[in-house]
Amino acid sequence: MTLRITENLAIDLATEEWCCVACGHRLAPARANYKTGCLVAEVPLAEAHPPLVRGAAYSFTPDPDFCRLVEFYCPSCATVLENEYLPPGHPLTHDIELDIDALKAKHGGAA
Repeated sequence: MTLRITENLAIDLATEEWCCVACGHRLAPARANYKTGCLVAEVPLAEAHPPLVRGAAYSFTPDPDFCRLVEFYCPSCATVLENEYLPPGHPLTHDIELDIDALKAKHGGAA
């Protein structure tokens, strides 16, 4: 049984794997961080946050010395699965940790 967790992420309870909702590609074990199975790209902040006015006297672009934008893609279909703003040098976050055994019990799978 596949259980949708986010808009573009699901877990297959039978195989205990994270998978892409768009194409079904298997990303990583469900008991681990799904981001380890993703393509990762650091997006230039000026590209993600272009100046809103000419002259660049004022800008809402975060300072790259203090912040970076990291995007996670499905390696099969390139669907964006997640993005996060992190300080430079900060490790990728492990933002979703599920109780797989409880999900299996609730949805009829064997624990």
